[in-house]
Amino acid sequence: MSDTGITIVGLGPGDPGLLTRAAWEVLGGAQEIWVRTARHPTVEALPLLPWRSFDALYEGRARFEEVYAAIVDQVLDLARRPQGVIYAVPGDPHMGEATVEMLRTRAAEAGLSLRCLPGVSYLEPTLHLLGLDGLAGVALADAVELAQLHHPPFPPSQHAIVAQLYSSEVASDVKLVLMNQYPETHEVEVVQHAGLADARSTRLPLFELDRFPGLDHLSSLYVPPLEASALEQFQETVAHLRAPEGCPWDREQTHLSLRSHLQEECYEVLDALDRQDANALREELGDLLLQIILQAQIATEGGQFRMADVVRDINTKIVRRHPHVFGGTTVEGVHEVLSNWEAIKADERSAKGDSEQGLLNGIPAGLPALLQADLIQQRAARVGFDWRELRGVLDKVQEEIGEVQGAEDEVRRAEEVGDLLFAVVNLARWVKVEPESALREANQRFRRRFERMEAEARARGVSLGTLDLEQLDQMWEDAKRHSA
Repeated sequence: MSDTGITIVGLGPGDPGLLTRAAWEVLGGAQEIWVRTARHPTVEALPLLPWRSFDALYEGRARFEEVYAAIVDQVLDLARRPQGVIYAVPGDPHMGEATVEMLRTRAAEAGLSLRCLPGVSYLEPTLHLLGLDGLAGVALADAVELAQLHHPPFPPSQHAIVAQLYSSEVASDVKLVLMNQYPETHEVEVVQHAGLADARSTRLPLFELDRFPGLDHLSSLYVPPLEASALEQFQETVAHLRAPEGCPWDREQTHLSLRSHLQEECYEVLDALDRQDANALREELGDLLLQIILQAQIATEGGQFRMADVVRDINTKIVRRHPHVFGGTTVEGVHEVLSNWEAIKADERSAKGDSEQGLLNGIPAGLPALLQADLIQQRAARVGFDWRELRGVLDKVQEEIGEVQGAEDEVRRAEEVGDLLFAVVNLARWVKVEPESALREANQRFRRRFERMEAEARARGVSLGTLDLEQLDQMWEDAKRHSA
């Protein structure tokens, strides 16, 4: 290392009284101080110090990344002088200061020394204003980074502080991201000028965040937790059930003993979807999640894998299989998406040494037959093995009906009925109907109408079994008119 180098000083949250003694000694004896921005109360309160700023670099650049890169370049040039450079930043150098992280890397590469003096960040006075303990599960986020996401990166069961909420535009984007996790009426607090004499916080519902007046570079947001709402909390609950002091029934369960419960919960989710019952769907998804977490916990105890592995693997897979969303691939329409999907899956099989496996491998044998047939046909169609038009599909259904009628024995008849069902599933695919759901809905319609017939028969004081077919047909038509 040479004698030239960089001294980074944290200016604190704005009140000069919160400057550290070490920072004051460096600043007070300096002949030149470069600040990332002069828009900081400490700079404004100490006008006699030899400040110079990089504020001019913010003009004409649309992205902060470009500004920060330009600042770093100039700081490195200044650091090569015999006297080096004193570079001062708001708050603490390691709290939301992208230029500091860049300087650490670039200075090491250039052989320049770098000394960093900590400062009081915005966080300490913000915690004081909110009455929070920093070790009580507080998540931190940058508003600009959060605004670029689609879902909050922190658990909803934690307190969260979102810094640098400097404009209504940023607040609008942050609000939309948070509302993917929190109710729109969730009460939040805007914290302004923490660490200054005019520090204040204002409560408001989340949906009003971007209408809040006076947001500036000294504004941040506090998001209170949602009780018992984080996946990690639920994992703790399930792990406790499986612990020695937990529930005897849960402790006895194995991967295989839970198979029937998992299957049952899947069908109850499907039933809620068929009924379009949002409240039931929320409950049934919770029951299904319990089965998933239980399976992951049992695997954790057995040293097989952990829930974090499950989440990481599926996230990696989904990102890899959507290069048109997360990469540079361009697609036109769903057909190209599916074609790319199959090509990517083929590459994955090859990487695993399974390249000899066919296109239909991986379709579970235990799936309901209609769903299994639908998946088989979808995969075959992805490589072009499909009818060219709907007329051919309809003709095939008629052909299979004829073969059922012409079957000479029970074995042949069973085969032909199977072929007919397979052809009908193909027809459903062509007209964009999910066959398993369609048949479930047909079952429910029949059940509702038949139960109405039974009720009508009881009201007449007769039994359905005593009625002839003509009477039953009339009751059926009446039930159809009064039941969807």
